[in-house]
Amino acid sequence: MRDAPSRRFDLIVFDWDGTLVDSTTLISEALQQACRDLRQPVPDGAAARYVIGLGLSDAMKTVAPQLPQHRYPELGARYREHYLARETEIPLFAGARELLTDLGEAGYLLAVATGKTRAGLARSMARIGLDGVFHATRCADEGLPKPHPDMLLHLMDRLAVEPHVTLMIGDTTHDLDLAQGAGASCVAVAYGAHPPEELARRVPLATVHSVPELRDWLERHA
Repeated sequence: MRDAPSRRFDLIVFDWDGTLVDSTTLISEALQQACRDLRQPVPDGAAARYVIGLGLSDAMKTVAPQLPQHRYPELGARYREHYLARETEIPLFAGARELLTDLGEAGYLLAVATGKTRAGLARSMARIGLDGVFHATRCADEGLPKPHPDMLLHLMDRLAVEPHVTLMIGDTTHDLDLAQGAGASCVAVAYGAHPPEELARRVPLATVHSVPELRDWLERHA
């Protein structure tokens, strides 16, 4: 990783699902099954993946727009049941743990901005063994969810870092919109929820297709 005097960024913020952990298929399938349970039109895979990263309420409204609003909690409960039944299957992407370790040892501030709830992120971090790796984390149930910039603004304020030295890394347009709304830079990863062509429309600094490619970009540009 780059020496401190030559660094472009001080704070690197990661999305969680689809960026650090390989969970997009499980999440989309759990959303589809929840819609089946309530006899709602089942979104196709692309539509189900689109809502990944949003807060749960916003996701429910998007995947089941015909469902009466008072039934959104029911749909959310069905989604959680299907998701939790398979949560232990979710792995870190290969190379992600080593990347985080090297970034931390190099002196970067590390954070997470996620559409997960606080309880969900804590459970996932503990299971995977990433407790203590990040200097700060922010979840969808602690403020305004993505794509609103609130999450990233909170992290920058907490860690006393300015937007021009903050980098957001994520796999959805919600992540990139979050970064741009907060005045930060962003890198898109194209191995998660949203297709590369959609990510490219946000004009990130780069679009990478694997964790090794992300590591290479950070070593050369961060």
